[in-house]
Amino acid sequence: MKKIAVIGLGYVGLPLAVEFGKNRKVIGFDINEKRIKELSEGYDRTLEVDEEELKGANHLTFSSALDELQEAHIYIITVPTPVNEYKQPDLTPLKMASATVGKTLKKGDIVIYESTVYPGCTEDDCVPILEKESGLKFNKDFFCGYSPERINPGDKQHRLPTIKKVTSGSTAEIAEEVDQLYKTIITAGTYKAASIKVAEAAKVIENSQRDLNIAFVNELALIFDKMGIDTADVLEAAGTKWNFLPFKPGLVGGHCIGVDPYYLTHKAEALGYHPQVILAGRRINDNMGAYVASCVVKLMAQKGSVIKGSKALVLGITFKENCPDIRNSKVIDVINELESYGIEVDTFDPQADKEEVKHEYNIDLIEKPINDYHAIVLAVSHEEFKGFDLKAHTNGTGVVYDIKGFFDKNIVDKRL
Repeated sequence: MKKIAVIGLGYVGLPLAVEFGKNRKVIGFDINEKRIKELSEGYDRTLEVDEEELKGANHLTFSSALDELQEAHIYIITVPTPVNEYKQPDLTPLKMASATVGKTLKKGDIVIYESTVYPGCTEDDCVPILEKESGLKFNKDFFCGYSPERINPGDKQHRLPTIKKVTSGSTAEIAEEVDQLYKTIITAGTYKAASIKVAEAAKVIENSQRDLNIAFVNELALIFDKMGIDTADVLEAAGTKWNFLPFKPGLVGGHCIGVDPYYLTHKAEALGYHPQVILAGRRINDNMGAYVASCVVKLMAQKGSVIKGSKALVLGITFKENCPDIRNSKVIDVINELESYGIEVDTFDPQADKEEVKHEYNIDLIEKPINDYHAIVLAVSHEEFKGFDLKAHTNGTGVVYDIKGFFDKNIVDKRL
């Protein structure tokens, strides 16, 4: 069996390297030496893979040394694909990874991309880098595949082997080889797409569709708020119809749903088409943090709180519940907006890494909440927050705003 190198050992790359490493030789490569050291010692800070699983991958080794990649014949690139401050695709990690692989590429090798991109990115943006760095010719000396990741961070039920995998290749033969490769680890089966571009498009619309559905219920929440109707009550009633889609309002962050639509719209605009529905959904979702903060401030004012100098507690800063992932968390929008009113904000999250939060958002997570807040905002529904004594942590006129519908509606002032 050909030796595999997995480039990038984050939420996507590590589970992939572990699954392949149970049965064949795999090099887990990452430029973060601290990450390599932790994984070599059996610790995964993303909490996607436990120590026993790491030990069970008997054929997996970890390295940050470029020369070790030369032993591989199949390279799987799983680096992040974020957007910049202007909501434009940032392909820097992808291009750097392509250049790294290109330096070690040999005749007959296959490079498979799993990172979410716009249709055409693999062949138009990555392949030229591989050719330049290797001096080899695409589809003659080396080949490519694309198999979009479908990892759901923090989800212990839907894991890599149990999620159907879309595969593709740059030739019919390579498409079959890539498909057979993933079949060795994906128990849920695979789906061989018609081309790399089709596979890229399939991935980017998965998250765009979800983004739009959430934008719809977020807009409903804005409308029902003006009507004095509880959105959760409305959705519960509507959900009794068999084909009603069970989406809920909330903050839309993370490395996928809040990012991927911009990859699709970027490509569409480059081709002369200006998307309307997709970008409208993005605008709604991107503004929800500011909306929540304004609601909290209004409630505080109605209860007689002096806004400037008051204290608020935000529960959770990760982008989703029961997961330490803080990438593109929209909770920061709530925090920043509250602070813009002169409110002092404490942020408490037992799941998030304090150093990462400080580095990414310049926020110092507190060790323990105090007992005298003018407002509490439940932003992330971690299991640790079950049974949280709201009354004990608010003063007599304290406001409780529940973004996730996590607490009993009778003990909160408002929920999204």
